[in-house]
Order: sequence, then structure tokens, then C-alpha cells
Amino acid sequence: MATLASTAVSAPLFSPFSLRGVTFRNRIVVSPMCQYSAQDGFAADWHLVHLGSRAAGGAAQVTVEMTAVSPEGRISPACLGIWKDEHIPKLAQVAAFVASQGAVPAIQIAHAGRKASVKPPGLGGTFLTEAEGGWAPLGPSPIPFRPEDGIPHEMTLDEIRGVVEAHAAAARRAVKAGFQLIEIHGAHGYLLNEFMTPLANQRSDEYGGSFENRIRITLETIKAVRAAIPDEMPLSLKISAVDWAAGGWSLEESVRLAAEVKKAGVDVVVCSSGNVVAHQQVEFKPGYQVPFAERVKSEAGIPTGAVGLITKPDQANEIVLKEQADLVVIAREFLRDPYFPMRAAKALGAKVVFPKQYTAAFL
Repeated sequence: MATLASTAVSAPLFSPFSLRGVTFRNRIVVSPMCQYSAQDGFAADWHLVHLGSRAAGGAAQVTVEMTAVSPEGRISPACLGIWKDEHIPKLAQVAAFVASQGAVPAIQIAHAGRKASVKPPGLGGTFLTEAEGGWAPLGPSPIPFRPEDGIPHEMTLDEIRGVVEAHAAAARRAVKAGFQLIEIHGAHGYLLNEFMTPLANQRSDEYGGSFENRIRITLETIKAVRAAIPDEMPLSLKISAVDWAAGGWSLEESVRLAAEVKKAGVDVVVCSSGNVVAHQQVEFKPGYQVPFAERVKSEAGIPTGAVGLITKPDQANEIVLKEQADLVVIAREFLRDPYFPMRAAKALGAKVVFPKQYTAAFL
């Protein structure tokens, strides 16, 4: 089992952190990253090796990619699912191995909404018609993400209630599979995020219009999931803190949302941004989303995770040192280097205990 620890003030990135009944060995989280390597929603050996190697590499939390709560909630036919009990055994194998390496096994559950039924990115990411093996996407309003995409079906109240229950059912399966943390995906233009922003939600009923109405399905989903999981299990929510488009969701609304979800049972908010509209104008630069996590943490009084172009050990350490966020959530750098935490520990002078199988490399 790989463990990383440091009590040095200069390396707070390697200090432990606790949420409810779970303690993280450091502050480094493997972000959920879609692998587009599933069939009928089933995880495969690829997921076991991909996620297991990051756990052996020393991350505190390893998060299974966006996992659909229903077949039509997938982004593509190659996406993971947790909508039926048959999905549990392979996911349980992944969770067990991640835990055996000292990391917290986590899973992100989601519904893709109007961004569903597309080809995997490697095949172009274009819309899949039903004749091509796709399906009719759902959304808060009949507004497509791109003009060339399918027009989403405007969800009925019964369909909204069905999606909320699907998240709760998925959470119950995740508990059975042995995951120790669940993250609800409310970001990147997927269904819950679509309801939040007026750029995708033009409803006139109790799920549209005012801020309180637009966040209603998110709060209902959180409460349903919280009721479906043990009290000692942490619950995370990923949000798009801003839309990067005129007339869209704002950082002020994210702070208000964070205060509400805290009361509903969320323990940590991961602050990403954008991807709800194709015409967004994003200011990409290292750590460009860290200020969102810092403001949500400060003003809503809830732990946060920072994500976005965080690639260097000192950069990650500074985020925790300056209390801009409690967790550093890393994606692409983990694709490049599964053992980033070991490299970071060496760079920051933190103590590292590597897997015994790798002893020869450290002599």
C-alpha cells in the first residue's frame, strides 16, 4: 500500500483531511475523467488498471469518471453506467483495489441531459441519431447545446422526479460497490447544470425562472442521495462556478448555491466552470478556476476543491497553503503521470512511502 504523509508546514498538500467518517491521506484528488471505454455501461479491466495505478501512485482520492444514472443519461454509448445492479461487481473490484492502496474510492454520478447521445470524442463527438444507435436527449427546455445537435425533449415533472430517484438508486448501488464518497455532477453543461443556468433553462414552472426554482432539482437530488447513503459517507457536488457567457450563471449565484447545498447535506463543493454553451469565452491560464474555489470556501463556509490547469507540485501546495481550497483536484496531469503525488512529495520534501513492489526504483 502506498502512503504519503507530511506534518511539515511547508507541505500542507500532504497533510491529512477529514470529511464526515473519511480521512484523506493528503489533499490530492484524481478528478473523474471519461475514458469512453465501456459497453452497455459496464466497467472493464481498463478502468481497474487506469484508476488502480493512480491509487498506487499516492493520490488521496481516486474518482471514477462520470457514471450515468440511466441509459439516456450517458454522454455516449461508450460511457460508464450505474443504472442496474449488474454494473456493481466490476465497480466493486475497482473500489476495493483503490481502497487497498490507501486511497478513498469515489464515484461521480450524473445525467448528461441535452449533451447526451453523441459519438465519443475520438470519433468526432457529433450527435448520434436514433437510427445511428443514439437516443432522444432530455433537458429543461428544448434548446440544443449546438445547432447541429438533437433538440432535447423538455422534461415533464414526472421525468424530473424520475431523474432524482435515478440518482438516489445509483447512490445506493455505489454504496453496495464499496465506494466511500459520492460526487454529484452539477457542472459542465450536463443536466443539473442546465437547470441552473438561464442559458439552457427557459421554463415557466417551479423548475424555471427564479434562482430558487432553477436550483430546485439540484437540491432535490442532493437530498435524495443524502438519504440513500450512510451518514458517515461524504457527499461532493461539482459545479460550474461561472458560464463564461453573457446572461449566464454567475459566481455570486455559485456562492448562494453552495450555502444551500451545505444545508442539504453536501460536504465539499468542487469548483469548475463553463461548458454549458458552445459560445463560451474562457480565460484559460494555470489555476484559472482557483479563485472560484477560494470565494465559495470563504463566503459559503464550505470545504472546496480547486480544479483546472493545476500541473506543478508547488502550485498545488500553494493552493492549500493559502487556504484557497481544501482539496486539489487534478485531471490531465494524472493522465501524464499516475505517480504525480510521489513526484510532488519529493519536490516538496514530504515523506513518501512507496509501494513495496517498487522498492528497487528508490534504492
